[in-house]
Amino acid sequence: MITAVAKSGNFAPFLKAVSQAVANNFKPLAPAVASGSDYIVVPSTPDFQVSHTLRKILPTNDIKVRAGPGVTTQVRYAHTDLTVPDFSDYRRNAVKDPSAQARDSEDARKSFTYLVVGGGAIASAYAAKTVVTQFVTSMSASADVLALAKIEVKLGDIPEGKSFTFKWRGKPLFIRHRTPEEIEKERRVNVSELRDPERDEDRVQKSEWLVLVGVCTHLGCVPIANAGDYGGYYCPCHGSHYDGSGRIRKGPAPLNLEIPPYQFMDETTLIVG
Repeated sequence: MITAVAKSGNFAPFLKAVSQAVANNFKPLAPAVASGSDYIVVPSTPDFQVSHTLRKILPTNDIKVRAGPGVTTQVRYAHTDLTVPDFSDYRRNAVKDPSAQARDSEDARKSFTYLVVGGGAIASAYAAKTVVTQFVTSMSASADVLALAKIEVKLGDIPEGKSFTFKWRGKPLFIRHRTPEEIEKERRVNVSELRDPERDEDRVQKSEWLVLVGVCTHLGCVPIANAGDYGGYYCPCHGSHYDGSGRIRKGPAPLNLEIPPYQFMDETTLIVG
């Protein structure tokens, strides 16, 4: 009853509540009293607005109030002053009419789609081909390396019975102009007695010209020409002896000297590589 009287708007001008929640050195703790009255007035708590009361206060029915344990109360307004952009300039004439049938422009739309997809596929394939070509080209040998891939040798500069050394792909290259006696000597060798059996006829294209890679098959040393126990090549590092056909005859080397790819352009020109 007292609370109702305090809340009443008719008696509000005649009531004045005084309260002190915490005591201090100047004033002791005193309850709230109504001046000029014998009744104690308890201050009322503020009224909290809920979705039910907000729904009654809001001006129109278009505004919705949402409330629940998982969401906060929200008020959403519709913004009707936004203009929608017009894309008519970018649309095809066949689809501008909203009453037109889609099947009437189906062929034209499909043709345009196929054209765009096909053009994009061709452009993508060309771009991929260019990227792959550039990548492979970057991994290819440089011009100076390609220049040494093949060498041309003038056979007329090598006298009979001599062995000349050239540089091919960073390796020494032995070219020996053999005499008839040397050829006959190497072809009389019993192949079954060799560590790496190979006939002399199979190691040369022309019997008088012997072409070898001057790298020892043991540990990669460079043998000396016209030396050793068999008059061919000798590796002083570990004592490997090769005959006049480049076949291993004595020492630790396991294989014969390598024969590079070569061809005779004519009687006086040899291409190695």
